[in-house]
Amino acid sequence: METAKIIYNKICQIEKMISGIFLVLIMVIVFLSAIGRAVGHPLNWAIDISAFLFAWTAFFSADVAMRQDRHLSVKYIVLKLPEKIQYYITLANYLIIVVFLGYLIRFGFIQTYNTRFRTFQGIPELSYAWATLSVPVGSILLLISTIVKLHHVYKSKEAASVKMENKEKVDQLSD
Repeated sequence: METAKIIYNKICQIEKMISGIFLVLIMVIVFLSAIGRAVGHPLNWAIDISAFLFAWTAFFSADVAMRQDRHLSVKYIVLKLPEKIQYYITLANYLIIVVFLGYLIRFGFIQTYNTRFRTFQGIPELSYAWATLSVPVGSILLLISTIVKLHHVYKSKEAASVKMENKEKVDQLSD
């Protein structure tokens, strides 16, 4: 289990680094493309490479954001509810995310297969399937992060329940 945590943490670090590098590459390529067009030498491949990098960056960044609880959420109403209801709402949210990601994984692989012969207009040697593959691969990474979060929520509830039982026992002993 410890080895799995080490591997997962390494994957998380690599994923964060790749998303940052890809984002910088997108900016550089778009900038160079704009300069190229301005001087009469457009880079025909720039938009295609940027789209390819963006697809992967979007999913890697979504997973980084998921791990760091940086996704947009509206907790104002939920935080006014009792803790037990907050717990079940959190579980329900994560389970909905798991189902949605399962859908993206399944149909992402189907779509990747369907686009295997399509190529980028500016780069005919590069199959569009490589960009489409970002959907199932990114969804698998998001699914792992969601399951880890779901496990933490469950364990925290379990720990809170043990803590409550111990407090009740102490209270009974002091009576």
